[in-house]
Amino acid sequence: MSKPHTLIIEPGLAERHYWRDLWHYRELFFVLAWRDVSVRYKQTVIGLAWALIQPLMTMIVFTLIFGKVAKLPTEGAAPYALLVYAGLLPWQLFSNSLTGASGSLIGNASLISKVYFPRLIVPAAAVVVSFIDFLISFVILIGLMLWYRFLPNWQILTLPLFVLMAFLASLGPGLWITALNVKYRDFRYVIPFIVQFGLYLSPVGFSSSVVPVEWRLLYSLNPVVGVIDGFRWAILGGESSLYLPGFLLSWGGIAFFLWIGIRKFRRMEKSFADLI
Repeated sequence: MSKPHTLIIEPGLAERHYWRDLWHYRELFFVLAWRDVSVRYKQTVIGLAWALIQPLMTMIVFTLIFGKVAKLPTEGAAPYALLVYAGLLPWQLFSNSLTGASGSLIGNASLISKVYFPRLIVPAAAVVVSFIDFLISFVILIGLMLWYRFLPNWQILTLPLFVLMAFLASLGPGLWITALNVKYRDFRYVIPFIVQFGLYLSPVGFSSSVVPVEWRLLYSLNPVVGVIDGFRWAILGGESSLYLPGFLLSWGGIAFFLWIGIRKFRRMEKSFADLI
């Protein structure tokens, strides 16, 4: 049984103990996460099936356009549909996490205006829903592997690392945008544009190997490129190669956006209760 946590109201104390308070308020994180998951799937007509239908239909469209019409190459002998879905999984995880985190503060306005707790808990809890969607969508990946008789090798064990990478890639921009959304409400229109624009800038429907060699490092400035390449390397195994310089550059971009996202969020956090 955990020791009771006593909150002492003192000027500057919350600021000094902020990161320690994140651990003390961990139960609130689980409560908010569970609430978001239950709301997401409660009283829905399609329910969990929507998390299966959406990526499946997107995979079929991308396979037809890029694989059949444009005749872009796959990676090794991997089926093109499997290549597309291995890119769709991390993109969906990233985009859903970004969307959920960016609107989380506005969605919890009544809680934020009345109770003290580290506000960072709210966007962090919001990304749990996207992880549940990811787990459901992963069922299709297993079905595709069985259908094509494609067995992963040991590299599949590294997949949790790239799941974490996708979360971190979405959390940095998500924190920054959700903080701006409290002050400037029209920022909620920015997220759909970022998601739609990023879908075409990222190698979701095609392999990043089709990008010319002289442009691949520059292309990897998009942190999602490293996330998708990592997923494909873990899922497709020897059929996929990992462009190491671009992968490391993507990690650097993720670290930068995470740092600036937390920094901007913390700077604006004191005014959330007044603005919201």
